[in-house]
Amino acid sequence: MARINLLPWREERRRQQQQEFFLAIGAAMGFAAIVMLMLHLYIADRIEYQQFRNQYLSSQISILDRKIREIKDLEKKRDLLIAKMEIIQRLQSSRPEIVHLFDALAKTVPNGIFLTKFRQSGDKLEVAGVSQSNARISAYMRNIEASAWMQKPKLKIIESKNPSKRGRQGRFSLQIIQEHPTEKKPGGKQS
Repeated sequence: MARINLLPWREERRRQQQQEFFLAIGAAMGFAAIVMLMLHLYIADRIEYQQFRNQYLSSQISILDRKIREIKDLEKKRDLLIAKMEIIQRLQSSRPEIVHLFDALAKTVPNGIFLTKFRQSGDKLEVAGVSQSNARISAYMRNIEASAWMQKPKLKIIESKNPSKRGRQGRFSLQIIQEHPTEKKPGGKQS
Protein backbone atom coordinates (compact mmCIF):
# COMPACT_ATOMS: atom_id res chain seq x y z
CA MET A 1 0.00 0.00 0.00
CA ALA A 2 1.14 3.36 -0.78
CA ARG A 3 1.55 5.89 1.90
CA ILE A 4 -0.11 9.25 1.29
CA ASN A 5 0.50 12.14 3.58
CA LEU A 6 -2.84 14.02 4.00
CA LEU A 7 -1.64 16.52 6.61
CA PRO A 8 -0.64 19.36 4.25
CA TRP A 9 -3.98 19.08 2.44
CA ARG A 10 -5.98 19.25 5.71
CA GLU A 11 -3.89 22.15 6.86
CA GLU A 12 -4.52 23.94 3.63
CA ARG A 13 -8.21 23.32 3.90
CA ARG A 14 -8.33 24.57 7.53
CA ARG A 15 -6.57 27.81 6.51
CA GLN A 16 -8.99 28.31 3.66
CA GLN A 17 -11.99 27.76 6.00
CA GLN A 18 -10.53 30.23 8.49
CA GLN A 19 -10.08 32.80 5.73
CA GLU A 20 -13.67 32.29 4.57
CA PHE A 21 -14.86 32.56 8.19
CA PHE A 22 -12.98 35.83 8.79
CA LEU A 23 -14.14 37.15 5.42
CA ALA A 24 -17.75 36.32 6.35
CA ILE A 25 -17.28 38.02 9.74
CA GLY A 26 -15.72 41.06 8.04
CA ALA A 27 -18.56 41.22 5.48
CA ALA A 28 -21.15 40.91 8.25
CA MET A 29 -19.40 43.63 10.27
CA GLY A 30 -19.20 45.85 7.17
CA PHE A 31 -22.88 45.24 6.43
CA ALA A 32 -23.75 45.98 10.09
CA ALA A 33 -21.64 49.16 9.95
CA ILE A 34 -23.40 50.29 6.75
CA VAL A 35 -26.82 49.54 8.30
CA MET A 36 -25.82 51.40 11.49
CA LEU A 37 -24.53 54.36 9.44
CA MET A 38 -27.74 54.49 7.43
CA LEU A 39 -29.81 54.21 10.60
CA HIS A 40 -27.74 56.98 12.22
CA LEU A 41 -28.20 59.22 9.16
CA TYR A 42 -31.94 58.51 9.11
CA ILE A 43 -32.31 59.30 12.83
CA ALA A 44 -30.14 62.46 12.46
CA ASP A 45 -32.35 63.54 9.56
CA ARG A 46 -35.52 62.93 11.63
CA ILE A 47 -34.02 64.89 14.56
CA GLU A 48 -33.14 67.78 12.26
CA TYR A 49 -36.62 67.72 10.74
CA GLN A 50 -38.22 67.68 14.21
CA GLN A 51 -36.00 70.59 15.31
CA PHE A 52 -37.11 72.50 12.21
CA ARG A 53 -40.75 71.77 13.08
CA ASN A 54 -40.17 72.82 16.70
CA GLN A 55 -38.56 76.05 15.53
CA TYR A 56 -41.48 76.69 13.16
CA LEU A 57 -43.99 76.01 15.95
CA SER A 58 -42.08 78.31 18.32
CA SER A 59 -42.16 81.12 15.76
CA GLN A 60 -45.90 80.55 15.18
CA ILE A 61 -46.52 80.51 18.95
CA SER A 62 -44.68 83.82 19.35
CA ILE A 63 -46.77 85.30 16.51
CA LEU A 64 -49.97 84.06 18.18
CA ASP A 65 -48.82 85.38 21.57
CA ARG A 66 -48.29 88.79 19.98
CA LYS A 67 -51.76 88.62 18.43
CA ILE A 68 -53.27 87.58 21.78
CA ARG A 69 -51.61 90.59 23.44
CA GLU A 70 -53.02 92.82 20.70
CA ILE A 71 -56.48 91.30 21.19
CA LYS A 72 -56.27 91.84 24.95
CA ASP A 73 -55.21 95.45 24.37
CA LEU A 74 -58.11 95.91 21.98
CA GLU A 75 -60.50 94.35 24.51
CA LYS A 76 -59.24 96.75 27.19
CA LYS A 77 -59.71 99.68 24.81
CA ARG A 78 -63.17 98.38 23.90
CA ASP A 79 -64.13 98.04 27.58
CA LEU A 80 -62.82 101.55 28.24
CA LEU A 81 -64.81 102.92 25.29
CA ILE A 82 -67.94 101.08 26.43
CA ALA A 83 -67.51 102.51 29.93
CA LYS A 84 -67.08 106.01 28.45
CA MET A 85 -70.14 105.52 26.25
CA GLU A 86 -72.19 104.41 29.26
CA ILE A 87 -71.06 107.49 31.19
CA ILE A 88 -71.97 109.70 28.23
CA GLN A 89 -75.36 107.99 27.94
CA ARG A 90 -75.98 108.47 31.65
CA LEU A 91 -74.99 112.12 31.36
CA GLN A 92 -77.20 112.56 28.31
CA SER A 93 -80.17 110.95 30.05
CA SER A 94 -79.57 112.86 33.28
CA ARG A 95 -79.16 116.24 31.59
CA PRO A 96 -82.77 117.30 32.17
CA GLU A 97 -82.75 115.86 35.70
CA ILE A 98 -81.14 118.95 37.27
CA VAL A 99 -83.90 121.11 35.79
CA HIS A 100 -86.56 118.77 37.22
CA LEU A 101 -84.71 118.66 40.54
CA PHE A 102 -84.60 122.47 40.88
CA ASP A 103 -88.23 122.68 39.79
CA ALA A 104 -89.21 120.09 42.43
CA LEU A 105 -87.08 121.90 44.99
CA ALA A 106 -88.84 125.20 44.28
CA LYS A 107 -92.29 123.57 44.34
CA THR A 108 -91.73 121.79 47.67
CA VAL A 109 -90.55 124.84 49.66
CA PRO A 110 -93.55 126.19 51.61
CA ASN A 111 -94.05 129.83 52.57
CA GLY A 112 -92.01 130.77 55.62
CA ILE A 113 -88.93 128.72 54.68
CA PHE A 114 -85.87 130.26 53.04
CA LEU A 115 -83.12 128.01 51.70
CA THR A 116 -79.58 129.25 52.28
CA LYS A 117 -77.53 126.30 51.12
CA PHE A 118 -77.93 123.50 48.61
CA ARG A 119 -75.27 120.87 47.95
CA GLN A 120 -75.44 117.72 45.82
CA SER A 121 -73.09 114.75 46.14
CA GLY A 122 -74.15 111.90 43.88
CA ASP A 123 -77.74 111.08 44.80
CA LYS A 124 -77.49 112.77 48.20
CA LEU A 125 -78.66 116.34 48.65
CA GLU A 126 -78.01 118.58 51.62
CA VAL A 127 -80.32 121.52 52.11
CA ALA A 128 -79.91 124.16 54.78
CA GLY A 129 -82.14 127.10 55.47
CA VAL A 130 -84.08 129.27 57.86
CA SER A 131 -87.66 128.60 58.93
CA GLN A 132 -90.27 130.67 60.70
CA SER A 133 -91.47 127.64 62.64
CA ASN A 134 -90.92 123.95 63.15
CA ALA A 135 -94.35 123.24 61.63
CA ARG A 136 -93.15 124.72 58.34
CA ILE A 137 -90.12 122.39 58.41
CA SER A 138 -92.52 119.45 58.91
CA ALA A 139 -94.62 120.65 55.97
CA TYR A 140 -91.46 120.97 53.88
CA MET A 141 -90.47 117.38 54.74
CA ARG A 142 -93.98 116.13 53.78
CA ASN A 143 -93.73 118.00 50.46
CA ILE A 144 -90.36 116.35 49.81
CA GLU A 145 -91.86 112.90 50.50
CA ALA A 146 -94.65 113.66 48.02
CA SER A 147 -92.18 114.74 45.32
CA ALA A 148 -91.20 112.37 42.53
CA TRP A 149 -87.65 113.73 42.40
CA MET A 150 -86.76 113.74 46.13
CA GLN A 151 -87.36 111.17 48.87
CA LYS A 152 -86.43 110.26 52.43
CA PRO A 153 -85.81 113.65 54.03
CA LYS A 154 -83.75 113.31 57.17
CA LEU A 155 -83.55 116.20 59.60
CA LYS A 156 -79.97 116.69 60.71
CA ILE A 157 -80.02 120.02 62.56
CA ILE A 158 -82.76 122.23 63.90
CA GLU A 159 -81.92 125.26 66.01
CA SER A 160 -84.34 127.86 67.23
CA LYS A 161 -83.48 131.53 67.67
CA ASN A 162 -85.53 133.69 70.00
CA PRO A 163 -87.71 130.91 71.42
CA SER A 164 -89.77 133.41 73.47
CA LYS A 165 -91.14 135.23 70.44
CA ARG A 166 -94.17 133.96 68.60
CA GLY A 167 -92.59 134.44 65.12
CA ARG A 168 -89.34 132.79 66.02
CA GLN A 169 -86.79 131.77 63.42
CA GLY A 170 -84.82 128.56 63.35
CA ARG A 171 -82.01 127.16 61.30
CA PHE A 172 -82.37 123.67 59.92
CA SER A 173 -80.44 121.20 57.78
CA LEU A 174 -81.93 118.30 55.83
CA GLN A 175 -80.42 115.37 54.04
CA ILE A 176 -82.45 114.20 51.03
CA ILE A 177 -82.09 111.33 48.56
CA GLN A 178 -82.55 112.25 44.89
CA GLU A 179 -84.88 109.96 42.94
CA HIS A 180 -84.75 109.25 39.23
CA PRO A 181 -88.35 108.73 38.13
CA THR A 182 -87.32 108.05 34.53
CA GLU A 183 -85.43 104.93 35.72
CA LYS A 184 -88.32 103.59 37.82
CA LYS A 185 -90.27 100.53 36.76
CA PRO A 186 -93.83 100.96 35.46
CA GLY A 187 -96.19 101.91 38.24
CA GLY A 188 -93.60 104.12 40.03
CA LYS A 189 -93.99 107.84 40.66
CA GLN A 190 -93.33 110.05 37.67
CA SER A 191 -93.64 113.80 37.44
